[in-house]
Amino acid sequence: MNALTEVAALLACPECGDELQPHDRALRCGTGHSFDIARQGYVGLLTGASTKMTGDTADMLDARAAFQGAGHFAPIAAAIVRAFDTAATVLEIGAGTGYYLADVLDAHPDALGIALDVAKPAARRAARAHPRAASVLADAWRGLPLREDAVTGVLSVFAPRNPAEVARVLATGGRFVVVTPTARHLGELIGPLGMVGVDPDKDRRLADSLAGAFARAEHTLVEFPMKLSRTDVTRVVAMGPSAFHRTPADDPRIAALSDTTEVTASVTVSTYLPNH
Repeated sequence: MNALTEVAALLACPECGDELQPHDRALRCGTGHSFDIARQGYVGLLTGASTKMTGDTADMLDARAAFQGAGHFAPIAAAIVRAFDTAATVLEIGAGTGYYLADVLDAHPDALGIALDVAKPAARRAARAHPRAASVLADAWRGLPLREDAVTGVLSVFAPRNPAEVARVLATGGRFVVVTPTARHLGELIGPLGMVGVDPDKDRRLADSLAGAFARAEHTLVEFPMKLSRTDVTRVVAMGPSAFHRTPADDPRIAALSDTTEVTASVTVSTYLPNH
C-alpha cells in the first residue's frame, strides 16, 4: 500500500484519465471511478473486455524467479542499472517478477518504481519485489494508465512495447531502456530442446518501431557464458515462451544433457531518448 500511495499521483484512471488518489484500500479518481487494491498489494487497472495479451503463468514466474535468484542473469541486471545513470521514477512494462526494476531501485535509494504487467500472477509477485515498487495490473497495448510526462525512466526487458504510449508518459530528458535477446541467446539449447528461437531481425524491427518517437543514444551487447545444471535448464525452458508449447518436467532431452551445460546469454541493452 505504501508504494502505491507514493506513486498514485502519477497514475491515471483507465476510464477517464483523471488523477488517482488513495482512499482506504482503493485508488479513486475525482470522477468517482474506484479501483480496489488487492490483498496481495497490487491495484487492478485492467478494465473493459478481456485482454488479447497472453501473460505469464504462475508456474512460468516461479521458474523465472528461481533462475534469476540464482544470479544467472546478474550481468544483464547490472547493464540495466548502468543504463539508468539517474532515476527518479521508473516504470517497467511487462515487469514479471520485478527482478530488474528492483535492482534499479536498489541503485537509486530515492527512486520510485511502477511494475506493470497484464498477468495477475506477475502483479502479485511484483507487489513484493521491492518496498518502493508499486504493482499495477494493466494492458500496455490499451494505453498505459499513467499521466503525461509522469516518469523519468521506462524499462522493457524481453517484453512487448507500446512506443506511442511510452513517449506520452516519459518526461523530457527521460530514458527508455529496452533489452532484447540476440539470435545467439540460449543458442546451445534452442535446437536440441526444440525451444522457440529469436528472430535474427529483431533488433532492426525494434529500431524501426521506435524511430518516430525516439532516438537511440546507446546500444550495448551483453554476452556471457552460463554454466547451467539440468535444473537450471528446466527452469529456462519453463520460464519463457517455450513453456506455452511443451512441459519441460521429465523431458528426456534435458535428462540426456551433461551434468553442466555451458549456455550463452546474449542480449542488447539499448537506451532511447524521446524526440520531444
